[in-house]
This record gives sequence, structure tokens and C-alpha cells, in this order.
Amino acid sequence: MTPSSLHLPFVIYLQLSTNSDDSSLQLENACNGDSAVNEDDNGVQESHRGKSCEDDDEDGHLVDHIGLLMKERYEVVSILGVGAFGKVVECIDREKDEHVAVKIVRNIDCFREVAKSEIAVLEEINSLDDENNFACVRMLDWFDHEGHICIVFELLGLSTFEFLQQNNFLPFSVEQIRHMAFQIFRAVCFLHRNKLTHTDLKPENILFVCSDCNLEFNDKMNCKEKKLRSLDVKVVDFGTATFDHEHHESLVSTRHYRAPEIILDLGWNQSCDVWSLACVLMEYYLGQTLFPTHDSKEHLAMMEKILGPIPPHLLKQTRKQHYVHNECLNWDEQSSSAEYIREHCKPLKQYMQRESEEERQLFDLLSCMLEYDACRRITLEEALFHPFFIPLRRQNQQFC
Repeated sequence: MTPSSLHLPFVIYLQLSTNSDDSSLQLENACNGDSAVNEDDNGVQESHRGKSCEDDDEDGHLVDHIGLLMKERYEVVSILGVGAFGKVVECIDREKDEHVAVKIVRNIDCFREVAKSEIAVLEEINSLDDENNFACVRMLDWFDHEGHICIVFELLGLSTFEFLQQNNFLPFSVEQIRHMAFQIFRAVCFLHRNKLTHTDLKPENILFVCSDCNLEFNDKMNCKEKKLRSLDVKVVDFGTATFDHEHHESLVSTRHYRAPEIILDLGWNQSCDVWSLACVLMEYYLGQTLFPTHDSKEHLAMMEKILGPIPPHLLKQTRKQHYVHNECLNWDEQSSSAEYIREHCKPLKQYMQRESEEERQLFDLLSCMLEYDACRRITLEEALFHPFFIPLRRQNQQFC
């Protein structure tokens, strides 16, 4: 097992990053029964505490310490991250003598309910993929420790966002993106086939299996660059994953990866994951987010700058009619925000840095994924047969 020193800030399932502006708020509001929350509201509602525990702090976090033994089996050796819903610790599993990650959920009713939902999804994934063929994180165990639901996971490396951050936001190469995307698409396609939508795909929720790397000098950027030894990744965070038959909250996904149908309150299905993944791949390609905004109308205006006008039939159907004027986006082209968009956004194809065939294929795939109309958006099943993945399909004949 890789030593803990190689698993730096491990924020699995904890929404710790600064570019996850409202996913924590969505979950807290959802588990408080408020599905009609304003997507630009930064307020946080109060939650109800679960059963009292003398070892909890005032926010419902377990007051733990190095050496704490849980379930007479998992010994805490380090704190890996603290977030809105609890904390993640690295433990030694005394029974198997291996390192694992344990998510300790806050002792608050709404977070306990979300954790129970996540466990149900993870158990289904484990059952449907008992041979671990798809790149979804494995739940190894779960238990209750003094009122805190604890979920035990395999110990992984850095998230792809953390790696970009530690690597000065140097973008991934097209070949690296293809390798990671193939695994991610297969994993999420597996979820979709089993009537499940992830709803919160973003670089923070895609982790390297092992983030060991070599340090090399990048002549072009005139700086040192980390080169990963392995590009194997896994999809994590199933706390807001939703089965087709379950109630669909109106507001899902983290802001920068949110599909237009969600912003326009048109209802959503599995295709919202496809949009999110296109945004993720663009972030890998650019080293920065495609839609750098914290406002919904500005977000839609950025989409129009990059992808062209939003189809009138979608604007006609939206419940957010304050976004619409004369069947067009209600947007002031003379505003300071419009100037910001002109400086930071451009048509999709203009982001292409080289005119290679593999980049043309990548951008063709992205344009199919960034289709406004969810009914016309490519599915991940179809995306896996796109020419961009031909080199990997030849190596993986059983990829379906």
C-alpha cells in the first residue's frame, strides 16, 4: 500500500475546493426538504442535530484524534480533509493491514440521510460491478460510530483538480485527456445503463488511483512540471447520485459544470452528466474552467458566446422567464459583465491550440456534448464510439 505521504489533500466527497461555489448549499437545502432554493442564494439554512454525542463539536463533527480506534478495527493515522458534511481520515485497517480512507459524516440528521443514500448507491455499484471493471470508487465497509455514519473507501490519490492546482494549472495533453476520458466515460456510462445519474461530475470528483509523479522541466512554459506515472482515475462522490425513479431535485450540479436545462429549470436526466463531463474535459485541456462565473444569467451569456444562441424553443419553455426578452436571452451587451465575457470567452473552436487531427476529433466530440437541447445531446454510449477514442477501442475490445 502506498504510504500516506503520497496521498496529499484527499478531499473525497467533501466539496472543499473554491470552484465548488454552491454544491454544499444545494445538498444542505435538499436534505432539509427545500428543493425550491434560489440558485444564486448564498444563505445556508439551519439543520437539525441527530442524537447527541459528548464527543461531537458544536457543528456535529466528531472530535477525533490520531490513534482513535473505530469499530475495533480502523485506527486513525491522519486527517485528510474537513468539509461541509464531515471529514475524511486515513486509517489502518487492522484486520487487513492496509490503509483506507474513512469518511466520517457529521452527526446531523440531514447529512446522515444523504450518507444513507450514498451507501445505497455504492452498494448497488459494488453489486453490479463485482469484478471492479468500471472506474467507480469502491466502498469497502460502513458502520455507525457514536452517531456518525462512517464510510470506508479504498485509498486513492489526488483529485484531478488538486493535481492541476499543484501543477500550476498546466493543462493535460490531448493524449492524457483521451486516456482519462475513456475511463470516466465508461464509468459514467455504466451508471447510466443502470438508471443512475451522478449529477455532480467535476475535476474534484475524479481522483487518480495513484498520484505518484516525476518532476521534469517544461521548456515551453519555463517551469518545473509534474508528470504522472499513471493516468488511471476513478469517479467519486455519489452523495447526490439519483436513480431514474427517484425524485429529481430542480437544482443539481456544481455551478461551472451545470447544464443549461438545469439553469433554465426545464427538468433534467442523465444527459446533464454529459454536459458536465464536456466542461471537465475543457478544463483539463485549458487548465482553467470554461465558464468562470458565479451568476446564472451570466453563465447563460457565456454559453451563447462560446456555443451560439440558445434555441428559442428552450427559452420559451423555461420557468425562468426573467432570463428571457423577445424570445432571446435578456442580456445587456453594454454591461460590465458583458465586457468580462468578451475578454474571457470565445467561440468553442477558437480554443483549439493546434490543428492536429486528434484535437479536431476532441473538439468535435465536445461540440456534440455541449448541445443545448438535452434530447439532441450525444449519449456516453455514443461518445465511446466517437473517432476520438479509436486508439483506445483497439486496445480495449471489451470496453462496453
